[in-house]
Amino acid sequence: MQFLIYILVYPFLWFISILPFKLLYLISDGLYILLYYIVGYRKKVVTSNLTLVFPNKTEKEIATIRKKFYKHLCDMFLEMAKTMSISEKSLKKRFKIKNPEEFKRLESLNKSIILMFGHYASWEWSIVLQNNINFKGLAVYKKLANKHFDKLVRDIRSKFKTTLISTKETINIINKNEALGVKSITGFLSDQSPKASKDAYWSEFMGIKTPCFTGAERLAKKLDLTTAFLKVTKLKRGYYEAEIMVLAEDSNQYKDYELTDMFLHEVEKQIYEAPEYYFWTHKRWKHQKKAPK
Repeated sequence: MQFLIYILVYPFLWFISILPFKLLYLISDGLYILLYYIVGYRKKVVTSNLTLVFPNKTEKEIATIRKKFYKHLCDMFLEMAKTMSISEKSLKKRFKIKNPEEFKRLESLNKSIILMFGHYASWEWSIVLQNNINFKGLAVYKKLANKHFDKLVRDIRSKFKTTLISTKETINIINKNEALGVKSITGFLSDQSPKASKDAYWSEFMGIKTPCFTGAERLAKKLDLTTAFLKVTKLKRGYYEAEIMVLAEDSNQYKDYELTDMFLHEVEKQIYEAPEYYFWTHKRWKHQKKAPK
């Protein structure tokens, strides 16, 4: 069944990927009308999230942000498909690094890097970062249930020299690399919501108490790696700029959860600047009622 779904969907994805960008975004406009006005894809979730974190905004202001978000979401869906066939030259043109010299400086420290970033603007195209540093590029991800699509995603990333590693593999792979003297830069999408377990770390994100992922920080402190944040900004349709911002060169010198809070603060600043580019369809604050007093 998995293979049947794959062979039915794959040709469509490939066709989308080879389209010129002008036509791609024309299709995106049509997809926006379908998702927003007809299907209403996760509209209640998006509205609930926006209303929760922006209590002082009017219904009209919330609606404006919501519409802009859905337009961006449709662009992003198709840009993900475009990644299948996009050339390195084209990707570098559309996803530029604001301060490439900072990668070289961090590389000179001879310490592996934990790179934290959020579901903001375009995290998909950040795979081109690998071309700015000699360290081994790793990206932590959650395995897809369909093994054929999982392999496709891995293959797409690998053409830009980034290796995907599952959450379960992360600690062992980085430990092994460190033992062999192989320096790496590992990307963590760390802004989503973990289970509200008894041992979870709770912090305020956009003014709401919520459990937070702390794996990136714990790994950085345990191995004393450099911790950095990747700030991705959408310049205009189909064009992004990324800036690497160092949170800590000596991560083990920081108190527990301090780096996690620093990361969340940077994501918050992005959201307040342009909220339409955050991933509002995710139930980020679903555990708020379970927050410890």
